[in-house]
Amino acid sequence: MSKLFSPLQLGRYTLKHRVVHAPVTRLRSDPDDTPSAMMVEYYRQRASDGGLLISESSHTMRSGRGYLGGPGIYEDQHIAGWKKIADAVHEKGGRIFMQIVHDGRQSHVDLTGGTPPVAPSVVPFETQVLTAKGWVPQSPHRAVDIDEIRLLIDAFRTAAERALEAGVDGVELHSANGYLADTFLQDGTNKRTDEYGGSIENRARFTLEAARGMISVFGADRVGVRLSPSGKWGAISDSSPQDTFRYVTQQLNSMGLAYLHLIEPRVMGIETLDENEAPVASEYLRQFFEGPIISAGGYTRDGAEAALQKGNADLIAFGRYFTSNPDLPERLRLNLPLADYDRSAFWGGGEGGYIDFPPHDAARAK
Repeated sequence: MSKLFSPLQLGRYTLKHRVVHAPVTRLRSDPDDTPSAMMVEYYRQRASDGGLLISESSHTMRSGRGYLGGPGIYEDQHIAGWKKIADAVHEKGGRIFMQIVHDGRQSHVDLTGGTPPVAPSVVPFETQVLTAKGWVPQSPHRAVDIDEIRLLIDAFRTAAERALEAGVDGVELHSANGYLADTFLQDGTNKRTDEYGGSIENRARFTLEAARGMISVFGADRVGVRLSPSGKWGAISDSSPQDTFRYVTQQLNSMGLAYLHLIEPRVMGIETLDENEAPVASEYLRQFFEGPIISAGGYTRDGAEAALQKGNADLIAFGRYFTSNPDLPERLRLNLPLADYDRSAFWGGGEGGYIDFPPHDAARAK
């Protein structure tokens, strides 16, 4: 019997299946960073009865944006747009958690309002960010002082307060992919010598304090945390990833979270680096986390089922194939063909390659 389509208790919610919509960045918010009508339709199409959707990243502050078109939750005006998304998902019997992020050093002064992007330390790197001028190299970043760190952490709590008002079912702290929280966690990007740098305990402090702030708003059983052990996105690195991620996982385990969300290192963003690599992150960290684990990264239907049967994960997040298959859970359940995704439409654009993928005839007729 398929475990992918068996029920699961996730915090205070009972899910009817374990196919999760991954937080894929699509960059189609309105000019003021409010979720657009297109976004409402996108999530409505992908909601399913008893299924979980995790939203794309929503930014904690204007200066924390790294992509033009990414939605915000840093102003009260953003709440109404997110409420429309939450209502659309709930009308179909689904659940939605909002992912909350500060993009840190992966940004540009055209996006931050003119101020340099921030990071725990200045460590030169190269990436591209999307601005009104197109994809351009990131701006030089600066190291934040200790007083700023506390403001940055508090912004996650404030964002969670707005998310709660918007009516989403929970929130996810994005501490992965080389964004701000992740750059504090890993020693390739954190060279600080104060209470937020040096030891693993100090480097994990930002992530853990941000998570506690979000928990103070929603309760632990409606908060998840996303990590990317040994990931490469954002030029991130750590000298001892097993030790670092073991420690932070053990600390998160003690909080009673709704789930831990892990990105497998076999993927980097929208690219699969090694499709033959096993899901090593979830397999290793499973022994340190007692709650539900969501595993993401290049899964097929068979690979998802195998990971669940082995016990390394409890739910599987799909990104690329969810973009082109709005009825993905039903297609996987019935083992129907999957529509190919449109890479040219991943990072911004209009309705094409976004909300114009129809459900499968067999699934629709059922």
